[in-house]
Amino acid sequence: MAQYANIIVDISHEKLDKTFQYRIPEELRESIRPGMQVYIPFGNRKLTGYVVELTEEAEIEESRMKDIVGAVKGSVPIESQLIALAGWMKQNYGGTMNHALKTVIPVKQKSRAVEKRTVRLKLNAVEAKNQLGEYERKHSTARARLLAALMEQSKLEWSVITQKLAVTGAVIRAMEEQGVVEIVREHDYRNPVAHLQSRGYDLILNEEQSAVVNRIEAQMDAGIYRPCLVKGVTGSGKTEVYMELIAHVLAEGKQAIVLIPEIALTYQTVMRFYNRFGDRVSIMNSRLSPAERYDQFERAKKGDIDIMIGPRSALFSPFTRLGLIIIDEEHESSYKSETVPRYHARETAIERAKMCGAQVVLGSATPSVESYYRAQAGEYELLELRHRVADKPLPQVTVTDLREELRRGNRSILSGRLQELMEDRLEKHQQIMLFINRRGVAGFVSCRACGHVIKCPHCDVSLSQHITRRYPEGRMVCHYCGYEEPSPKVCPHCGSKYISGFKAGTQKIEMIVKQRFPQARVLRMDMDTTRSKEGHEQILSAFANQEADILIGTQMIVKGHDFPNVTLVGVLAADLSLSVSDYHAPERTFQLLTQAAGRAGRGREPGEVVIQTYQPDHYSIQTAKEQNYEAFYEQEILYREMMLYPPVWNMLVVLCASKWEQNAYDCASKLAEQTGGERQVQVIGPADAAVAKVNDIYKKVLYLKAKDYGKLVEIKNRLEHFMRDNHAFSDTIVQFDFNPVNGF
Repeated sequence: MAQYANIIVDISHEKLDKTFQYRIPEELRESIRPGMQVYIPFGNRKLTGYVVELTEEAEIEESRMKDIVGAVKGSVPIESQLIALAGWMKQNYGGTMNHALKTVIPVKQKSRAVEKRTVRLKLNAVEAKNQLGEYERKHSTARARLLAALMEQSKLEWSVITQKLAVTGAVIRAMEEQGVVEIVREHDYRNPVAHLQSRGYDLILNEEQSAVVNRIEAQMDAGIYRPCLVKGVTGSGKTEVYMELIAHVLAEGKQAIVLIPEIALTYQTVMRFYNRFGDRVSIMNSRLSPAERYDQFERAKKGDIDIMIGPRSALFSPFTRLGLIIIDEEHESSYKSETVPRYHARETAIERAKMCGAQVVLGSATPSVESYYRAQAGEYELLELRHRVADKPLPQVTVTDLREELRRGNRSILSGRLQELMEDRLEKHQQIMLFINRRGVAGFVSCRACGHVIKCPHCDVSLSQHITRRYPEGRMVCHYCGYEEPSPKVCPHCGSKYISGFKAGTQKIEMIVKQRFPQARVLRMDMDTTRSKEGHEQILSAFANQEADILIGTQMIVKGHDFPNVTLVGVLAADLSLSVSDYHAPERTFQLLTQAAGRAGRGREPGEVVIQTYQPDHYSIQTAKEQNYEAFYEQEILYREMMLYPPVWNMLVVLCASKWEQNAYDCASKLAEQTGGERQVQVIGPADAAVAKVNDIYKKVLYLKAKDYGKLVEIKNRLEHFMRDNHAFSDTIVQFDFNPVNGF
């Protein structure tokens, strides 16, 4: 049982790093837990603080340590819940408590609040008239001018007074001291959706949607909060189901969080929710300024909003009456954090829901294998939407073998069939989406004479070629560390002039399409074109308003968007995601292809999809063509069972990173020794990470597999304790990743 508690005295965001250690009295040791508010002696005062961590190790001398006075009785503040959640994340995902705290309380520093100031007249009509005469007699012209204006309009904004009336702040404050006026101060919180205009909401649920809603509502009304997985084909109206459930919890005075996988989805998603719920909706994402994020945090805490929409960080919105958490496109890998703690939003949402008695709803046309496995096991409730809204047909899908195209003499990235269909859609004034999961002009540049590939000097990856207005001749860019160099004219290895780029990216596709279809209006959407704050919204709104005929993009264009006039989707290189050295590669390929196909035919006209590939017989591509999730799952789960991969077994990846390769290897070896002798635990490595060097940092990994997740958590705790007592780890960063999604 823990003897000491680390406590935060001030929860203000800039002081999250500062904790103080106190001794837990014997009578409180069984009741004290992370997140709890306690009374503590602090200097000559008694303050309240938050317990962030329990420990057996004293950080200061016993003689200098003070005791916790007692626990705070009464209601539990939202900060307590979030701190308790941070404690759970630290335990289950690794890292320090401070890492976890800064994740759940994401705003690091309080930004200067926008203050709205108005000036109000305090005198009655007779008093004001007498005072005005006094100002005029004493030639106090500025005071007289302000008083005369307030006698006509009893309340004026500060900016109007200082700008239009030319009255200084010093004069206003002097009149306040005199008792003539009163300065009213109000916080004017920034609202990132204030510019939106509601178009109203008049949709009615169909029979299938109503059945899903009724089932979940009945479960909530009965106080049963088992996670629900809504598996609905693309275009089946999952968003309408979400909104109906939100309306239900709002009617009960509760609040809702809606998680979406991409910032790119924010605009369209927010518009749909705003049309129904108006100003009760707000957003939280990384494109907001620190001040805007702080204001949304405060608005949520005060109860000014009831619905928060955003990527995984929105999960930590400080709602005090949280009733529902929705995770849309729950299969997306972006729900897994790539920074410490490497938490998964799905599991963390379920834990937060347990803490406050809320319902979790997961939604996807292509559920993650993990979620579907749990649904099959009865851990989640499986609910299905098998038909598109208004019984619209699923798009017709064609798989084109690029090997055959080459045999026919077609060396273009666009197959003959795709070019024919694009010509047809342009003539009919219908829209087209082209998807390739690679940005830039070329994936890599190599020499045809000697085979030399241009690589990053700091990372173990090839450089990608990009063309910009500033560098029309091209630049070589590392997508890992940002290193750049000019595009080579000759091979730096053998001097050959036969050096060029391979594997076209979005930028190259844009150039090809514009050349082949000069009449078409073309938009490109990738990381390069969406760097500005409003980049996503501008491109998507332009395409939605039919200001472009063709949208070319990476995976951000195929997730959740609804463009009724899109009748053709082309997947230009389905093999790219299959070539990744990751056990999720077949699953990710199936999901991307199915989601991409789902963008076509969502309006009145039927849709068509062309999937271009060099591996047409792969089960991911064949089942995606048939839109058959169950057939894909049956194949994939057999592979996971055979290889002991999640969700059948659990996996812990331990990363050791250092500027010196030998250091990284030695540390990984020491940790491997600490895991030896464990029954039912499989240890693989040390081995090179998938990218063995990034920005001059060498990476080695250990892979641990076990049926029991708790066993891996136990090993993680043991390794953390071992590292604290071992100086060999002072020059090496060690990170843990449970059931990795993207790998190290």
